Amino acid sequence: MNVPYFDLPAQIRALRPELDAAIARTLDQGSFCLGPDVAAFERDFAAYCRAPHALGFNSGTSALHVALRLLDLGPGDEVVTTPFTFVATSWAISYTGAKPVYVDIDDATCNLDPAKVQQAITTRTKAIMPVHLYGQSCDLDALVALAKKHGLALVEDAAQAHGATYRGRPVGTFGVAAGFSFYPGKNLGACGEGGALVLSDATLSERARALREHGSRQRYYHDEIGYNYRMEGIQGAPLGVKLKRLSAWTEARRRIARRYAELLRGTPLKLQSEVAGGEGVWHLFVVRHPRRDELKAFLDQRGVGVALHYPVPLHLQKCYADLGYNAGDLPVAEAAARECLSLPIYPELSEAQQEYVVAQIKEFFAA
Repeated sequence: MNVPYFDLPAQIRALRPELDAAIARTLDQGSFCLGPDVAAFERDFAAYCRAPHALGFNSGTSALHVALRLLDLGPGDEVVTTPFTFVATSWAISYTGAKPVYVDIDDATCNLDPAKVQQAITTRTKAIMPVHLYGQSCDLDALVALAKKHGLALVEDAAQAHGATYRGRPVGTFGVAAGFSFYPGKNLGACGEGGALVLSDATLSERARALREHGSRQRYYHDEIGYNYRMEGIQGAPLGVKLKRLSAWTEARRRIARRYAELLRGTPLKLQSEVAGGEGVWHLFVVRHPRRDELKAFLDQRGVGVALHYPVPLHLQKCYADLGYNAGDLPVAEAAARECLSLPIYPELSEAQQEYVVAQIKEFFAA
């Protein structure tokens, strides 16, 4: 049996008639930069997140960049964040001229360790930027308290966490702003690139709207330097179709994650834990083991698609060598990077496929 790591074509096949109709409507309207389909999606996604404002962007990276631009960060400022994430989190900081300050993660959740955040705060710190990694909420009680105590902004990277909650409240609504990604492999994916910025403040929302459109509130009048970060209408249309299914897809992912945990009980694999009060959406199902590379090679041979999220922590990336971090500085994140392995998880994954994946893992350790 072959089990793909992610079966996007299966999702598309099930939605093809609706997707075709939605995209055809965009073509007929000729609305390709923002437009009515994006506006409708923004309203629906804001309601889904239980937030006052959601703005469509051309990527999650752009949304995070504008979130930090709203804070007027610049050279000399610092943002405390995690080294164990996709690099776009740090790009948003670097694009403003500020400096990412990496702190270690919690070994059980793989998310920011609030105690380490506290230790990293200085007079130059302007914001804390947690990532709800793999679709699992951070310890937001602790991070919100730290931000308030030190007068810092909290900006959430919720790129992988559409619909995740903390104490019953959607992630992405705890800070000044939150960035979401609609990269095709996300739980809610566009037919290309896309992202959203979620905010509660109307004034910040108005400024963010201008920044994404060349810094302009009125056409050909530019109040500040902006960007061409608009969402395409032809992405807003399919996102509107898919958003209607997101809750059902999330429940399927949660069911598959629970079954993985049950089937893998007794194996030497370490599983990610949910933080107390958090309910995740299982964008990824990541296991850990020191023999990760051997296990990956074995599963590759047996037709099981797997991936690595993420094999090199950001503080050890060549592009950030000038920050002065060395191997051993953040040992928990470095261990996670050596040991992490993402198993197939998507709503269309069948029980038989899941059983096959687990059977191969058990055979590896038995041998």
